[in-house]
Amino acid sequence: MKLSGKAHRFTPNDDINTDYIISGRYKFKIDDMNELAKHVMEDIDPAFAREVKPGDFIVAGRNFGCGSSREQAPRALKAAGVSAVIAKSFARIFYRSSFNVGLPLIECDTDWIDEGESLIVDLGSGEVSAPSSGKKAEFSPIPPTMQTLLDDGGLIPHIKKHGGFALDLGGTDRR
Repeated sequence: MKLSGKAHRFTPNDDINTDYIISGRYKFKIDDMNELAKHVMEDIDPAFAREVKPGDFIVAGRNFGCGSSREQAPRALKAAGVSAVIAKSFARIFYRSSFNVGLPLIECDTDWIDEGESLIVDLGSGEVSAPSSGKKAEFSPIPPTMQTLLDDGGLIPHIKKHGGFALDLGGTDRR
């Protein structure tokens, strides 16, 4: 599967926590994800929710999604139209929560990606590229269990589709 969209970089680049993704002042008051999506990343960039287009990417540094373990953060990003988050690393619980809601996470070097740059993410080949500059980076393939969740649209759609937990947990996927 190939994803394409514009890069949205954030400063600080590292340790963007779930309260930056969706502030606590909203996540306990708003249940509607489309309404919550209007507030994503606003403490870092108040214009982000208005500027992000379906298919766009968030680009960050290390430890993206640290902090709270609530799924509102990845759910709100997905509802805002973010097709994937590209970062050097992710907080472990955010990683799993994102795949549970069907939001792909790409771990690779992000220093070369410029704000506003058009990107193509090829989940099959494990490559992020910027066609206009010719720059690219490889990433480790998404673990098969996580790819299954993405293919099915997340954990709940997966369970509905297969009537239970039909994931191959053969012990090789440690996430």
